Amino acid sequence: MLLDGLNHVATLTNDTERLHEFYIGVFDATIRRDGPEGPPGGNVRLSIVNIGPHSELNVFQVEGNTEAERQIPMFGRGRIDHFALHAASLDAFETARDRLMERGAADDFVTDFGPVLSVFFRDPDGLECELCVTNPDWVPGVFNGPGTPAARYVKS
Repeated sequence: MLLDGLNHVATLTNDTERLHEFYIGVFDATIRRDGPEGPPGGNVRLSIVNIGPHSELNVFQVEGNTEAERQIPMFGRGRIDHFALHAASLDAFETARDRLMERGAADDFVTDFGPVLSVFFRDPDGLECELCVTNPDWVPGVFNGPGTPAARYVKS
């Protein structure tokens, strides 16, 4: 394979500070750049949010743009429906999951897709995203569909 992951995902927001605080507070992200984009006096702000060793969010705030307000059901949100972040470890997954739940951005359900565990969450703009991690309990060859609870997170 010639690739080793995604470099960046570009997203729109109506509140850059709120989005920064969310990704820093939940995922320990860092801001590499934040400022005007395009010609002087333009109405575009670009920030680069580092979310991994070679992955980033390119966050655009465009004066008058309302796309960040438009949230419709899965598979009806445009060409890119959602994105998934990959936790560095199971411990990191659990820390971020706890932080997401504390903010009301996710519930306590963890999906067992087989090779990965997944928590769905919504960012401050309402964009649905996922947090994934390699499933330490995976049985090779077993793949599960959406809604399959991860046994290690089911309360007895």
